[in-house]
Amino acid sequence: MFDISPVSHEFDEEIQNKIDHKTKPLGALGELENIAIQLARILDKDKPEIIKPKLLVFAADHGIAAFGVSIAPSEVTTQMVINFIQGGAAINVFCRQVGFELEVIDCGILQPVQGVEGIIDQRLGAGTKPIHKQPAMTLAAVKQGFEMAANRIEYHHQQGTNLIAFGEMGIGNTSSAAAIMACIMNMEGAECVGRGTGIDASTLERKQQLIEQALHLHEAELTTPMNILACLGGFEIVQMTGAMLAAAERNMILVIDGFIATAAAMVAVQINPNVRDYMIFGHQSDERGHCLMIEHLQARPLLKLGMRLGEGTGAALALPMIQAAAGFYNEMASLNDVGIDI
Repeated sequence: MFDISPVSHEFDEEIQNKIDHKTKPLGALGELENIAIQLARILDKDKPEIIKPKLLVFAADHGIAAFGVSIAPSEVTTQMVINFIQGGAAINVFCRQVGFELEVIDCGILQPVQGVEGIIDQRLGAGTKPIHKQPAMTLAAVKQGFEMAANRIEYHHQQGTNLIAFGEMGIGNTSSAAAIMACIMNMEGAECVGRGTGIDASTLERKQQLIEQALHLHEAELTTPMNILACLGGFEIVQMTGAMLAAAERNMILVIDGFIATAAAMVAVQINPNVRDYMIFGHQSDERGHCLMIEHLQARPLLKLGMRLGEGTGAALALPMIQAAAGFYNEMASLNDVGIDI
């Protein structure tokens, strides 16, 4: 489906030697050194550079939201999409601060935004079906979502972008992400369910029950990654998954945000394990279950700030550190340059 080459380790010794001979003690830049190695492997062993970084926010609504799993109604998804376009959300602030160009993609919000420029229309419908009652979508919709996402990634690739960050917006999408997590990690649904937007105890119990109901309903069908997306996914999760696979196919850096984006990343790895080599995890969300996802993917998130907003905010805040990793690799003097003999 996606022809993703495994990242080459052919020049690892050369890359490590270059890092070790910078004007610093061995390993003194910690995780930045690991990121530099990853950038050098994927982009250029001599001079990896981040070019035209883009942050894509994939927005969609979820049928399960109508059954009381969130403090907010689905209408808030549309309202927040408008906020993104107007530049007033946290993700807008952070993107402006760190130098990300933000793009908002309507994958299937319940109430489409009319008469407003700046939204990419990749609608697969007006929200998914409630996953505890029926499949979220058809397999045809999943395939269509992948195609749309791949086309959008190709557009950015043609513009020269080599780093894509992934964010999302969609009331109810923590329910979908928790169900996907439970399925892939073979866990009880209740163990994967967090408070999302800050729900109370009774709402949390209802959310746990509905997710368990969804997992039981679709149990016989949850045999392939595509079926998992069709039964349990969201339109935005589908398109994030497809976009991650397409970006890795084009040797781009993928910066993963929090709980929902990581659910998409887990499905992408199920489809093609090579995609994992291209992923950098921006932060560890405070949403219950995200730390387990991170462990499952053997990832080391760059930040841990107690955030659980979504939108791509954790991925956005990670960009300066990724740029710093490229910067020290490309610009920091070597011991030989300054005549230090250790």
